[in-house]
Amino acid sequence: MAAKEAIDINKSLFTLRQVITSLAEGAKKRKTLNSHIPYRDSKLTSLLKQSLGGNSYSLMVACLAPSDKYVEENLSTLNYAMKASFIANEPTQNVDPKVKLINELREKVASLQNELSHAH
Repeated sequence: MAAKEAIDINKSLFTLRQVITSLAEGAKKRKTLNSHIPYRDSKLTSLLKQSLGGNSYSLMVACLAPSDKYVEENLSTLNYAMKASFIANEPTQNVDPKVKLINELREKVASLQNELSHAH
């Protein structure tokens, strides 16, 4: 069972790398017809969809080993983190259209009442 779990973890991390690479390439390449971001290819990327390419701020912490025998793994981790740093999300506030309309109408009523009070 441990081998199957290791395979699943490696598949999820591979898919995460593909997603980060796709997102880091930029909006111009993502708008082409052939581009696809494989969020659904693993449970990990499905869970991280909103954090990676959605409507949120995200932070990546890269953990490195201080020993010289892990130089290649450290370089791989730093390259991975560098690609992730190129992802640019544009968070926006989610507002219900009805609530937005109500707030706009309230502001309009308040400004009209203000004008009416100054007219008298």
